[in-house]
Amino acid sequence: MAGTGSAGRLVAGGLALAAAAWSLKDVPAELGGRAGGERLERMLRSPQFRDGAFRNTVPGTSTPPPEGLPKLLREMIFDRDGRKPAAPVPLVTSPATPPAEDGLSAVWYGHATTLVEIEGRRVLFDPVWSDRVSPVPMLGPRRIHPLPVSLAGLPALDAVVISHDHYDHLDRATIRALTRLQEVPFLVPLGIGAHLERWNVPAERIIELDWEEEAQVAGLRFVATAARHFSGRTFRRDGTLWGSWVVAGAHKRVFYAGDSGYFDGYARIGADHGPFDLTLMPIGAYSPSWPDIHMDPEEAVTAHLDLGGSLLLPVHWATFTLALHPWAEPVDRLRHEAKARDVRIVVPRPGDRVDAGDPPLLDPWWELLKGA
Repeated sequence: MAGTGSAGRLVAGGLALAAAAWSLKDVPAELGGRAGGERLERMLRSPQFRDGAFRNTVPGTSTPPPEGLPKLLREMIFDRDGRKPAAPVPLVTSPATPPAEDGLSAVWYGHATTLVEIEGRRVLFDPVWSDRVSPVPMLGPRRIHPLPVSLAGLPALDAVVISHDHYDHLDRATIRALTRLQEVPFLVPLGIGAHLERWNVPAERIIELDWEEEAQVAGLRFVATAARHFSGRTFRRDGTLWGSWVVAGAHKRVFYAGDSGYFDGYARIGADHGPFDLTLMPIGAYSPSWPDIHMDPEEAVTAHLDLGGSLLLPVHWATFTLALHPWAEPVDRLRHEAKARDVRIVVPRPGDRVDAGDPPLLDPWWELLKGA
Protein backbone atom coordinates (compact mmCIF):
# COMPACT_ATOMS: atom_id res chain seq x y z
CA MET A 1 0.00 0.00 0.00
CA ALA A 2 2.89 2.33 0.76
CA GLY A 3 4.12 1.88 -2.79
CA THR A 4 0.71 2.72 -4.15
CA GLY A 5 0.60 5.91 -2.07
CA SER A 6 4.06 6.94 -3.26
CA ALA A 7 3.07 6.31 -6.86
CA GLY A 8 -0.05 8.40 -6.37
CA ARG A 9 1.97 11.27 -4.97
CA LEU A 10 4.38 11.04 -7.87
CA VAL A 11 1.53 11.15 -10.36
CA ALA A 12 -0.09 14.09 -8.56
CA GLY A 13 3.23 15.90 -8.45
CA GLY A 14 3.80 15.26 -12.13
CA LEU A 15 0.36 16.55 -12.98
CA ALA A 16 0.95 19.67 -10.89
CA LEU A 17 4.25 20.31 -12.65
CA ALA A 18 2.62 19.77 -16.03
CA ALA A 19 -0.18 22.18 -15.13
CA ALA A 20 2.33 24.78 -13.96
CA ALA A 21 4.34 24.38 -17.17
CA TRP A 22 1.17 24.71 -19.25
CA SER A 23 0.16 27.90 -17.42
CA LEU A 24 3.60 29.40 -18.10
CA LYS A 25 3.86 28.40 -21.76
CA ASP A 26 2.79 31.83 -23.04
CA VAL A 27 5.03 33.88 -20.76
CA PRO A 28 7.82 34.40 -23.36
CA ALA A 29 5.27 35.74 -25.85
CA GLU A 30 3.66 37.92 -23.16
CA LEU A 31 6.99 39.65 -22.64
CA GLY A 32 6.81 40.95 -26.21
CA GLY A 33 9.41 41.45 -28.91
CA ARG A 34 12.70 43.29 -29.34
CA ALA A 35 13.03 45.96 -32.00
CA GLY A 36 15.34 45.48 -34.94
CA GLY A 37 15.97 46.83 -38.41
CA GLU A 38 14.28 50.09 -39.37
CA ARG A 39 12.23 50.08 -36.18
CA LEU A 40 15.40 50.05 -34.07
CA GLU A 41 17.02 52.70 -36.27
CA ARG A 42 14.07 55.03 -35.69
CA MET A 43 14.34 54.48 -31.95
CA LEU A 44 18.04 55.27 -31.97
CA ARG A 45 17.37 58.52 -33.87
CA SER A 46 14.74 59.66 -31.39
CA PRO A 47 15.59 62.72 -29.26
CA GLN A 48 14.01 60.78 -26.37
CA PHE A 49 16.51 57.89 -26.70
CA ARG A 50 19.82 58.40 -24.90
CA ASP A 51 22.42 56.05 -23.45
CA GLY A 52 20.54 52.94 -24.50
CA ALA A 53 17.08 53.84 -23.21
CA PHE A 54 14.20 56.28 -23.57
CA ARG A 55 14.23 59.20 -21.12
CA ASN A 56 11.73 61.65 -19.66
CA THR A 57 12.12 65.34 -20.37
CA VAL A 58 11.86 65.91 -16.60
CA PRO A 59 13.99 63.33 -14.77
CA GLY A 60 12.45 61.38 -11.93
CA THR A 61 12.40 57.99 -10.26
CA SER A 62 10.06 55.13 -11.03
CA THR A 63 10.91 52.99 -7.98
CA PRO A 64 10.40 53.55 -4.23
CA PRO A 65 13.51 54.50 -2.23
CA PRO A 66 15.22 51.39 -0.81
CA GLU A 67 14.85 52.57 2.77
CA GLY A 68 11.06 52.70 2.35
CA LEU A 69 10.61 49.20 0.87
CA PRO A 70 10.08 47.26 4.14
CA LYS A 71 7.29 49.61 5.24
CA LEU A 72 5.75 49.55 1.77
CA LEU A 73 5.74 45.74 1.67
CA ARG A 74 4.14 45.53 5.13
CA GLU A 75 1.39 47.90 4.07
CA MET A 76 0.77 46.01 0.84
CA ILE A 77 0.39 42.71 2.67
CA PHE A 78 -1.39 43.68 5.89
CA ASP A 79 -3.07 47.08 5.46
CA ARG A 80 -5.80 46.26 2.94
CA ASP A 81 -8.76 48.11 4.40
CA GLY A 82 -10.87 49.83 1.78
CA ARG A 83 -8.82 48.82 -1.24
CA LYS A 84 -11.78 47.03 -2.80
CA PRO A 85 -15.41 48.12 -3.10
CA ALA A 86 -17.89 46.80 -0.53
CA ALA A 87 -20.32 45.65 -3.22
CA PRO A 88 -20.22 44.85 -6.95
CA VAL A 89 -19.37 47.82 -9.15
CA PRO A 90 -22.51 48.79 -11.11
CA LEU A 91 -22.11 48.29 -14.85
CA VAL A 92 -24.02 49.70 -17.80
CA THR A 93 -24.40 47.24 -20.65
CA SER A 94 -26.86 49.26 -22.75
CA PRO A 95 -26.19 53.01 -22.44
CA ALA A 96 -29.26 55.21 -22.72
CA THR A 97 -27.25 58.04 -24.29
CA PRO A 98 -26.69 57.46 -28.04
CA PRO A 99 -23.34 58.16 -29.73
CA ALA A 100 -22.78 61.79 -30.65
CA GLU A 101 -22.61 61.21 -34.40
CA ASP A 102 -21.12 64.58 -35.35
CA GLY A 103 -19.90 65.54 -31.89
CA LEU A 104 -17.96 63.84 -29.13
CA SER A 105 -18.89 61.08 -26.70
CA ALA A 106 -17.00 58.53 -24.62
CA VAL A 107 -17.59 55.13 -23.02
CA TRP A 108 -15.32 54.25 -20.11
CA TYR A 109 -15.05 50.47 -19.68
CA GLY A 110 -12.86 50.55 -16.59
CA HIS A 111 -9.26 51.38 -15.66
CA ALA A 112 -7.80 53.16 -18.71
CA THR A 113 -9.83 51.38 -21.39
CA THR A 114 -12.03 54.01 -23.05
CA LEU A 115 -13.92 54.24 -26.34
CA VAL A 116 -14.03 57.76 -27.78
CA GLU A 117 -16.59 58.52 -30.48
CA ILE A 118 -15.48 61.66 -32.28
CA GLU A 119 -17.22 63.08 -35.33
CA GLY A 120 -18.55 59.69 -36.38
CA ARG A 121 -15.28 57.80 -35.80
CA ARG A 122 -14.48 55.37 -32.99
CA VAL A 123 -11.11 55.26 -31.21
CA LEU A 124 -10.34 52.71 -28.49
CA PHE A 125 -7.65 53.62 -25.95
CA ASP A 126 -5.52 51.05 -24.08
CA PRO A 127 -7.89 48.07 -24.41
CA VAL A 128 -7.47 45.45 -21.67
CA TRP A 129 -10.00 42.61 -21.48
CA SER A 130 -7.94 40.07 -19.53
CA ASP A 131 -8.78 39.10 -15.97
CA ARG A 132 -5.27 39.81 -14.69
CA VAL A 133 -2.66 42.36 -15.74
CA SER A 134 0.41 40.17 -15.61
CA PRO A 135 2.52 37.89 -17.82
CA VAL A 136 1.59 34.97 -15.53
CA PRO A 137 -2.04 33.75 -15.61
CA MET A 138 -2.38 33.04 -11.88
CA LEU A 139 -0.47 36.04 -10.52
CA GLY A 140 -0.76 39.80 -10.66
CA PRO A 141 -3.55 42.31 -10.02
CA ARG A 142 -6.96 40.85 -10.73
CA ARG A 143 -9.92 42.67 -12.21
CA ILE A 144 -12.33 44.03 -9.58
CA HIS A 145 -15.31 44.25 -11.92
CA PRO A 146 -16.11 42.53 -15.22
CA LEU A 147 -16.15 44.29 -18.57
CA PRO A 148 -19.54 45.77 -19.49
CA VAL A 149 -19.18 44.43 -23.04
CA SER A 150 -17.32 41.58 -24.70
CA LEU A 151 -14.65 42.22 -27.32
CA ALA A 152 -16.94 40.70 -29.91
CA GLY A 153 -19.65 43.13 -28.81
CA LEU A 154 -17.62 46.23 -29.62
CA PRO A 155 -18.75 48.33 -32.58
CA ALA A 156 -16.56 48.65 -35.66
CA LEU A 157 -13.49 50.67 -34.68
CA ASP A 158 -11.45 53.14 -36.69
CA ALA A 159 -8.28 53.04 -34.56
CA VAL A 160 -6.77 51.45 -31.46
CA VAL A 161 -4.34 53.65 -29.51
CA ILE A 162 -1.77 52.42 -26.97
CA SER A 163 -0.01 54.71 -24.48
CA HIS A 164 2.79 52.37 -23.30
CA ASP A 165 3.65 48.71 -22.83
CA HIS A 166 2.79 48.04 -19.18
CA TYR A 167 0.44 45.09 -18.71
CA ASP A 168 -2.49 47.19 -17.51
CA HIS A 169 -2.37 49.18 -20.77
CA LEU A 170 -1.06 46.71 -23.37
CA ASP A 171 -2.67 43.26 -23.14
CA ARG A 172 -1.52 40.52 -25.49
CA ALA A 173 -4.77 38.53 -25.45
CA THR A 174 -6.82 41.62 -26.19
CA ILE A 175 -4.53 42.76 -29.01
CA ARG A 176 -4.65 39.33 -30.63
CA ALA A 177 -8.44 39.23 -30.40
CA LEU A 178 -8.83 42.72 -31.83
CA THR A 179 -6.50 41.77 -34.69
CA ARG A 180 -8.92 38.96 -35.59
CA LEU A 181 -12.19 40.77 -34.90
CA GLN A 182 -11.42 44.22 -36.31
CA GLU A 183 -9.53 45.65 -39.26
CA VAL A 184 -8.19 48.77 -37.58
CA PRO A 185 -4.67 50.14 -37.34
CA PHE A 186 -2.83 50.23 -34.01
CA LEU A 187 -1.16 53.54 -33.14
CA VAL A 188 1.69 53.08 -30.67
CA PRO A 189 4.80 54.89 -29.36
CA LEU A 190 8.21 53.91 -30.74
CA GLY A 191 9.31 50.34 -30.13
CA ILE A 192 5.93 48.86 -29.22
CA GLY A 193 5.46 47.70 -32.79
CA ALA A 194 7.93 44.89 -32.01
CA HIS A 195 5.52 43.54 -29.38
CA LEU A 196 2.61 43.71 -31.80
CA GLU A 197 4.50 41.99 -34.61
CA ARG A 198 5.43 39.14 -32.26
CA TRP A 199 1.70 38.82 -31.53
CA ASN A 200 0.93 38.49 -35.27
CA VAL A 201 -0.40 41.98 -35.92
CA PRO A 202 0.30 42.67 -39.62
CA ALA A 203 3.04 45.24 -40.12
CA GLU A 204 0.78 47.37 -42.32
CA ARG A 205 -1.61 47.81 -39.38
CA ILE A 206 1.07 49.21 -37.03
CA ILE A 207 1.73 52.95 -36.88
CA GLU A 208 4.65 53.88 -34.59
CA LEU A 209 5.19 57.49 -33.64
CA ASP A 210 7.72 59.50 -31.67
CA TRP A 211 6.60 62.45 -29.56
CA GLU A 212 5.21 65.23 -31.74
CA GLU A 213 4.91 62.98 -34.77
CA GLU A 214 1.45 62.58 -36.22
CA ALA A 215 -0.63 60.40 -38.50
CA GLN A 216 -3.94 60.77 -40.32
CA VAL A 217 -6.35 57.87 -39.81
CA ALA A 218 -10.01 57.80 -40.83
CA GLY A 219 -10.10 61.57 -41.20
CA LEU A 220 -8.68 62.14 -37.70
CA ARG A 221 -5.30 63.56 -36.74
CA PHE A 222 -3.38 61.54 -34.15
CA VAL A 223 -0.40 63.15 -32.42
CA ALA A 224 1.87 61.28 -30.03
CA THR A 225 2.73 63.65 -27.19
CA ALA A 226 4.92 63.54 -24.10
CA ALA A 227 4.29 61.90 -20.74
CA ARG A 228 6.40 61.41 -17.61
CA HIS A 229 6.50 57.68 -17.03
CA PHE A 230 8.54 54.58 -17.94
CA SER A 231 8.11 51.30 -19.81
CA GLY A 232 8.97 47.63 -19.68
CA ARG A 233 7.40 44.18 -19.60
CA THR A 234 10.45 42.56 -17.97
CA PHE A 235 13.14 43.72 -15.57
CA ARG A 236 14.65 45.61 -18.51
CA ARG A 237 13.11 49.07 -18.49
CA ASP A 238 12.60 51.92 -20.93
CA GLY A 239 13.32 49.99 -24.11
CA THR A 240 10.10 51.31 -25.65
CA LEU A 241 8.62 54.80 -25.56
CA TRP A 242 5.61 55.87 -23.49
CA GLY A 243 3.37 58.82 -24.23
CA SER A 244 0.07 60.65 -24.27
CA TRP A 245 -2.14 61.24 -27.30
CA VAL A 246 -4.01 64.01 -29.06
CA VAL A 247 -6.92 63.03 -31.30
CA ALA A 248 -8.30 65.88 -33.37
CA GLY A 249 -11.22 65.98 -35.75
CA ALA A 250 -12.43 68.91 -37.80
CA HIS A 251 -14.09 70.50 -34.77
CA LYS A 252 -13.48 68.34 -31.67
CA ARG A 253 -10.30 67.51 -29.80
CA VAL A 254 -9.51 64.87 -27.20
CA PHE A 255 -6.44 64.39 -25.00
CA TYR A 256 -5.55 61.06 -23.39
CA ALA A 257 -2.78 61.25 -20.78
CA GLY A 258 -1.94 57.55 -20.53
CA ASP A 259 0.14 57.08 -17.37
CA SER A 260 2.15 60.07 -16.23
CA GLY A 261 3.40 62.06 -13.33
CA TYR A 262 2.69 65.75 -13.39
CA PHE A 263 5.18 67.88 -15.36
CA ASP A 264 5.35 71.19 -17.20
CA GLY A 265 4.85 69.47 -20.55
CA TYR A 266 1.08 69.66 -20.19
CA ALA A 267 1.15 73.41 -20.64
CA ARG A 268 3.20 73.00 -23.82
CA ILE A 269 0.83 70.34 -25.17
CA GLY A 270 -2.13 72.61 -24.42
CA ALA A 271 -0.48 75.54 -26.18
CA ASP A 272 0.50 73.49 -29.23
CA HIS A 273 -2.54 71.23 -29.64
CA GLY A 274 -5.35 72.45 -27.40
CA PRO A 275 -7.75 73.49 -26.16
CA PHE A 276 -9.49 70.15 -25.66
CA ASP A 277 -13.18 69.39 -25.49
CA LEU A 278 -12.44 66.29 -23.40
CA THR A 279 -9.45 65.09 -21.39
CA LEU A 280 -9.01 61.52 -20.14
CA MET A 281 -6.86 61.93 -17.04
CA PRO A 282 -5.45 59.21 -14.74
CA ILE A 283 -6.36 59.75 -11.09
CA GLY A 284 -5.46 56.45 -9.37
CA ALA A 285 -2.50 54.27 -8.36
CA TYR A 286 -0.63 57.24 -6.89
CA SER A 287 1.73 57.03 -3.92
CA PRO A 288 4.38 59.13 -2.16
CA SER A 289 6.70 56.23 -3.01
CA TRP A 290 6.44 56.95 -6.78
CA PRO A 291 5.37 60.61 -7.14
CA ASP A 292 7.13 61.16 -10.47
CA ILE A 293 5.27 58.60 -12.59
CA HIS A 294 1.59 58.75 -11.48
CA MET A 295 -0.45 61.88 -10.83
CA ASP A 296 -2.70 62.22 -7.83
CA PRO A 297 -6.22 63.62 -8.39
CA GLU A 298 -5.24 67.20 -7.58
CA GLU A 299 -2.41 67.08 -10.10
CA ALA A 300 -4.78 65.62 -12.68
CA VAL A 301 -7.00 68.70 -12.29
CA THR A 302 -3.97 70.98 -12.65
CA ALA A 303 -2.86 69.14 -15.78
CA HIS A 304 -6.38 69.38 -17.21
CA LEU A 305 -6.30 73.16 -16.71
CA ASP A 306 -2.79 73.37 -18.22
CA LEU A 307 -4.13 71.57 -21.28
CA GLY A 308 -7.05 73.93 -21.70
CA GLY A 309 -9.52 71.12 -21.06
CA SER A 310 -13.26 71.70 -20.99
CA LEU A 311 -14.55 68.40 -19.52
CA LEU A 312 -12.48 65.91 -17.49
CA LEU A 313 -13.25 62.18 -17.48
CA PRO A 314 -11.14 60.32 -14.86
CA VAL A 315 -9.51 57.01 -15.79
CA HIS A 316 -6.98 54.63 -14.21
CA TRP A 317 -9.02 53.84 -11.12
CA ALA A 318 -11.74 51.41 -9.89
CA THR A 319 -10.70 48.28 -11.82
CA PHE A 320 -7.30 47.03 -10.58
CA THR A 321 -5.68 47.50 -7.17
CA LEU A 322 -2.28 48.97 -8.04
CA ALA A 323 -1.55 51.15 -5.00
CA LEU A 324 -2.27 51.41 -1.27
CA HIS A 325 -4.92 54.11 -1.27
CA PRO A 326 -8.59 53.20 -0.62
CA TRP A 327 -10.62 52.21 -3.67
CA ALA A 328 -12.83 55.34 -3.83
CA GLU A 329 -10.28 57.86 -2.57
CA PRO A 330 -9.14 59.00 -6.05
CA VAL A 331 -12.63 59.99 -7.19
CA ASP A 332 -13.52 61.58 -3.84
CA ARG A 333 -10.41 63.75 -4.00
CA LEU A 334 -11.09 64.56 -7.65
CA ARG A 335 -14.64 65.71 -6.90
CA HIS A 336 -13.43 67.96 -4.07
CA GLU A 337 -10.62 69.50 -6.14
CA ALA A 338 -12.77 69.97 -9.23
CA LYS A 339 -15.40 71.81 -7.19
CA ALA A 340 -12.78 74.02 -5.56
CA ARG A 341 -11.29 74.97 -8.95
CA ASP A 342 -14.51 75.15 -10.97
CA VAL A 343 -13.58 72.24 -13.26
CA ARG A 344 -16.30 70.23 -14.98
CA ILE A 345 -15.98 66.48 -14.43
CA VAL A 346 -18.03 63.44 -15.35
CA VAL A 347 -17.70 60.06 -13.63
CA PRO A 348 -19.69 57.45 -15.56
CA ARG A 349 -20.37 53.94 -14.37
CA PRO A 350 -18.30 51.46 -16.40
CA GLY A 351 -19.98 50.95 -19.75
CA ASP A 352 -22.07 54.12 -19.71
CA ARG A 353 -21.80 56.71 -22.47
CA VAL A 354 -21.17 60.40 -21.87
CA ASP A 355 -21.94 63.09 -24.42
CA ALA A 356 -19.18 65.67 -23.96
CA GLY A 357 -21.42 68.37 -25.40
CA ASP A 358 -24.20 67.63 -22.93
CA PRO A 359 -22.68 65.87 -19.91
CA PRO A 360 -24.98 64.61 -17.15
CA LEU A 361 -25.03 65.92 -13.61
CA LEU A 362 -22.48 64.20 -11.43
CA ASP A 363 -23.81 60.91 -10.04
CA PRO A 364 -21.73 59.79 -7.01
CA TRP A 365 -22.52 56.11 -7.60
CA TRP A 366 -19.32 55.00 -5.89
CA GLU A 367 -20.46 56.36 -2.50
CA LEU A 368 -22.44 53.20 -1.74
CA LEU A 369 -19.44 50.97 -2.41
CA LYS A 370 -16.98 52.26 0.18
CA GLY A 371 -15.66 50.37 3.14
CA ALA A 372 -14.62 46.86 2.11
